[in-house]
Amino acid sequence: MTLPSLAQAVSLHQQGRLAEAEPLYRQVLAAAPSYQAQYLLAVLLYQQQRADAALEAVDQAVALNPQGVESLLLKGAVLQAAGRSEEALQNLAAVTARQPGHAEGWYNQGVVLSSLGRQNEAVAAFDRTLAIRPTASAWTNRGVALTALGRAADAVDSFDSALALDMAFPAALYNRGIALLALGRFADALAAFDQLLARVLDDHLAWNNRGVALQGLERFAPALESYDRSVALRPDYAPAWKNRGLALTSLKRFDEAIASFDRAVAQDPEQVDAWSRRGDVLRHRERFGEAIASYDRALALAPDSPDAWSHRAACLQMMHRFDEAQVSVDRALSLAPDHLHALSVRGSLLSETGRVPEGMDSYRRRAELAFGRQPHVAADDEPDHRKRHDAEQRDYLASQGVAPDCFHIAGGERLAKPAVNPANAQTIAALWAGSNPRLVVIDNLLTPEALEGLQRFCRGSTIWKKAYRDGYLGAMPDHGFACPLLAQIADELREIFPTIFARHGLGQWWGFKYDSSLSGIRIHADQAAVNVNFWITPDEANRNPANGGLVVWDQKPPLDWDFLRSNGDEKAARDFLAQTGAKPVTVPYRVNRAVIFDSDLFHETDRIEFQDGYLNRRINITMLYGRPAANQVLR
Repeated sequence: MTLPSLAQAVSLHQQGRLAEAEPLYRQVLAAAPSYQAQYLLAVLLYQQQRADAALEAVDQAVALNPQGVESLLLKGAVLQAAGRSEEALQNLAAVTARQPGHAEGWYNQGVVLSSLGRQNEAVAAFDRTLAIRPTASAWTNRGVALTALGRAADAVDSFDSALALDMAFPAALYNRGIALLALGRFADALAAFDQLLARVLDDHLAWNNRGVALQGLERFAPALESYDRSVALRPDYAPAWKNRGLALTSLKRFDEAIASFDRAVAQDPEQVDAWSRRGDVLRHRERFGEAIASYDRALALAPDSPDAWSHRAACLQMMHRFDEAQVSVDRALSLAPDHLHALSVRGSLLSETGRVPEGMDSYRRRAELAFGRQPHVAADDEPDHRKRHDAEQRDYLASQGVAPDCFHIAGGERLAKPAVNPANAQTIAALWAGSNPRLVVIDNLLTPEALEGLQRFCRGSTIWKKAYRDGYLGAMPDHGFACPLLAQIADELREIFPTIFARHGLGQWWGFKYDSSLSGIRIHADQAAVNVNFWITPDEANRNPANGGLVVWDQKPPLDWDFLRSNGDEKAARDFLAQTGAKPVTVPYRVNRAVIFDSDLFHETDRIEFQDGYLNRRINITMLYGRPAANQVLR
């Protein structure tokens, strides 16, 4: 019988006919043990993913030639595949100890170190590799390690070096997109994923992350299309279902969003973020019990998630379960004392439950963390009316000796004397009781000291963060529209006008600042029990004293209208008012005048004709007390 030759085995091996090559290698070894045959058999077994057999074979190869670095290199790969990374690293280190110029030995060390989370050492190993033999793979893996270290900008440079060697290297294109996402460079990330998908159409991960880039650009419909491509390729890929739910949420397709989150957790019940985001949408849909259950599922998986605790607290607050809400938000802040959403929830919860000064302190802390860390940089796409305001405010602050483009709070201190004028308390209480619909007008609402303090706060504080399409800016509690003086005013309103406010907690408040001639807030209805709307800009700024104030209709939205329709569908509101024959009440603008009314009534800003100039900008402040439901008792 003629024994097979090593050449025959190698030929079959090279042709990929592994099952035929293996017995020939074994016959060769049985006849005459040799390092080469033993090493090649170990390679074959490794290629077949038979880790135990490959390890036994490679150990025999090492025994036959203890100085052979290729067998040590292979043993490192086999051990890594078997999950024995530390042992793999020892074998690879032996390779580079014997041959410091062995590029593959350094490269494989980098791969193993990265898998162990030792990213700094991994980068150093890849640097040694690249000094010997630059390859697209080494540059790419170096970039992946840098991304894991949070050095996304350096990672992009590494991926660029990989692409300079191989412009179509898929791993470099993909991971470059991931690093760009981490940097918030969504347009560049989109281009990277598009470049990859032009070559590899069936990459479900790339389609998913392309959607993330589009979502970052607020292009929610195209993002949804990308997620759909991802789940079409991999129906069991839970992250794409979760991200699809986020896109549908942004598109206000809430029921579909819930269904998408359901698919995510069905595929992977341990998707913490999917459970939490599902809870957010259910809370928005006022399905509070289901939302709490969803948050609880998230917390069962990640009990130290401040996000889930914080959103759970917000949901419990909406259910009037204030004590439980306080426990949840306290838990969130114990885990992350600077958690922005938790600070907002705490501010809202404390304000609604009668602890307004503490609530405003929490909001103030949130704003300082969010906006006080770095100078404000204007976005290129900010509307012109925002740019005009910011330029005027910078000039005003400079005249006050305040550095431009920094987060700044001016004044807003609590007064030692009253802030709300008590002079007409009994008259206003009687007018409120006799009005139908509920509406009263109060002149000289604030004391002179409070009015001046509020003017200084609104003019000198860089809190006007939200630009609205019709030409006005908003300052919300999250932005820093929260100061001791506002808390004092809010509390004194309840004390001085108990028949109007006493049983209601302070739910929301904000300030609006207007352009001199652009329009104001369109017709809408707020979801609260009592609305307080008052103005603080001097009368001399108003060029037409007959208008510039507020128009309130004597009709509320139909009971079946949700918040979005009541607050955002102007055409539907006007059609409804016309059909019902609603009558408007126009309250002209006056400084220090307040309009207090049933917040459910439709209302809008009257025509604005104010003088130009920063100090002439119309400023109104709104405070909402209670909720529209009947059981709004302050606890």
